[in-house]
Amino acid sequence: MNPLKKLFKQTAIYGLATVLPRMISFILLPLYTGILATAGYGRLVVIFSYIAIFNVFLAYGMETTFFRFFNKSDDKENVVSTSLISIIITTCIFLVVALLLQNQIAAVTGIDLQYIRYAIFIVALDALVIIPFAWLRANEKPIKYAIIKIANVIINFGLNIFFLLYLPGIAESNPEGIWSFLYQPDYEIAYVFISNFIASAITLAILFPLYLDSTYHFDTTLWKRMMGYAWPILVAGIAFTINEVFDKILLEKLLPEDVAESETGMYAACYKLGMFMTLFATAFRMGIEPFFFSHAGTKNPQKAYAQITNYFVIFGSVILLAVVVFSDILKVLFVRDESYWEAMNIVPIILLAGFFLGIYHNLSVWYKVTDKTRFGAFISIIGAIITIIINAVFISKIGYMASAVATLMAYGTMMVLSYYFGKSRYPIPYNFRKILFYLGISILFATISFYGFDRSLYVGVPLLLIFLTLIYKLESDKLKQIFIKK
Repeated sequence: MNPLKKLFKQTAIYGLATVLPRMISFILLPLYTGILATAGYGRLVVIFSYIAIFNVFLAYGMETTFFRFFNKSDDKENVVSTSLISIIITTCIFLVVALLLQNQIAAVTGIDLQYIRYAIFIVALDALVIIPFAWLRANEKPIKYAIIKIANVIINFGLNIFFLLYLPGIAESNPEGIWSFLYQPDYEIAYVFISNFIASAITLAILFPLYLDSTYHFDTTLWKRMMGYAWPILVAGIAFTINEVFDKILLEKLLPEDVAESETGMYAACYKLGMFMTLFATAFRMGIEPFFFSHAGTKNPQKAYAQITNYFVIFGSVILLAVVVFSDILKVLFVRDESYWEAMNIVPIILLAGFFLGIYHNLSVWYKVTDKTRFGAFISIIGAIITIIINAVFISKIGYMASAVATLMAYGTMMVLSYYFGKSRYPIPYNFRKILFYLGISILFATISFYGFDRSLYVGVPLLLIFLTLIYKLESDKLKQIFIKK
């Protein structure tokens, strides 16, 4: 099979498995925003932001590190065993320390103690599935990977619906039954975390056979080499997570107390419409990361890397323009409460920021395949600094718009820096005329549609059709080679 065709086939499968879990937040968004006021939803988002930060600490770069060493090593079982033992030990240490310090964590974060406990166990369960999921990807088992991810989605989604929609009515109609015992008034946020916990526990149970099959031999020398590769990825992951979620935390901390949670909720809800781009970029990355490593030793891999980036920009440009054009329809579907719509102006900014992030992931191949991951850490730290400074200085002046601009500036800077450092250390023949052409046209049309004509479909749809026609005229032959069997 054509390597690029195989890549896009796997990317489609990984994309489904990646998009569906995140689509829960879209599907459940009308439920959350219908049941919770803007302040309640803002509180929920902030807690999930802390969970995301701790997830990075407990992963400490092991996913990408596992790929690198699994592909390089002749003794793959040794890599699997050492990785599993490392994750088990660090997760157990985290559980003990976090439970001992749960009261202090609650005091520092301002989060209710019961939510802290749920978050601790969710983070631990998520950490324990990192290597099993990485093993499935490294062994090119996208179907199994997708099935397990989708099962997690179905369980989480079903439990959310049951706890938030059906349990109150069942308990009220049968006050002496077991369901009445399970139901607690004003317990909606806790039910969200209980749903996540159960889904994560079942996912670990499904993947547990890899733990049972391991030889549990810990190679200290290999582990030290892996940590040498992983620590810059950990630093980069922390910095990246700051870019991704820290804006919600800062909004809650820096805005006036009477509006902090409410505006955080509005921002987070509309932010999710911009996440269509992030979903695409994440799915694409899930497919290309194993491809990058497995083709690093082939003849002239740089040519394939350049082609992949071209295709990413083409598809990303279409997504950017399409979401902007249909943003008013999407907001009705996913954010039905009009009190959240005040923040709709951030959507194009977040979409473009996600686009820049996706391009950055494509450009970052050079430091991953050359084992120079410290550059990834440095670049991500720069992005995090930009995020913190812009938010800290401007949130008090322009509110959540500062967070949107900070996200765009951070990812744009990371994209440019990755290209700048990589062009002399691992030259890749990117077609910048084509990249800038599609990127520029999509941004221009999106700006005209959203800001120039107030999201009018009568203007936006023709612009989208013109753009699609342009892509068809220029790229149809190459795209057919990849997506159409001959």
